[in-house]
Amino acid sequence: KVFPQNKKKVIWKLYYARGIAYERLKNWEKAEPDLLKALTLAPNNPDVINYIAYSRLERGETESYKQALFMLEKAVEADPDNPQIIDSLGWAYYKTGDYEKAVEFLEQALEFLPGDATVNDHLGDAYWKVGRKREAVFQWKHASEFNPEPELAEKIARKLENGLDAPKTKVADVKAEI
Repeated sequence: KVFPQNKKKVIWKLYYARGIAYERLKNWEKAEPDLLKALTLAPNNPDVINYIAYSRLERGETESYKQALFMLEKAVEADPDNPQIIDSLGWAYYKTGDYEKAVEFLEQALEFLPGDATVNDHLGDAYWKVGRKREAVFQWKHASEFNPEPELAEKIARKLENGLDAPKTKVADVKAEI
C-alpha cells in the first residue's frame, strides 16, 4: 500500500514513464500530456524538464526552442552534474544558433559520456558550425563507432559524406585539407 505522502511521488513517475513510452513509440500527441502531468506533479524535477525540452528540440518545434532553452537552464541549475541534461542544454544552444555556447556545454557532456553516440554527434554538429570541420568529422566518426540507433546512424553517415552544409563543403574536401 502506498502511504498518502508518497502517492504523489509514485503517480508522477507513472505519468513520466508512460510519457517516455509514448514518445519512444513516436506518439507525441499521447506523450506530451503525460509528461506535462508529470511536470505538474513534480515541477522542479530536472529529468522531467529535460525530457520535455529535449523532445521538443528533437521534434523541430522551432517556436518552442527558446522555452526549451530556458527549461534546460533551469534543469542544469537543479542538477549541474547530469551529463544528459548538459548535453540537452548544449543542443538547445545549438538549435537557437549560439554555436560557441553549444560547443562549451557539449564538450562538458562528452567528458562524462565519451562513448555516447548522440553526444558525439551533437558535438560534431556544433564543431562544424563554428568552423572546426576536422574535429566535426572526427566526432561523427567516433559517434558511428558507438552503435547509434538506426535513424541516428543514417544521419551520421550522411554527415560523414556531405557535412552539414552540403553541397557547399564535402567531407572529402575537409579530409583533403588534413
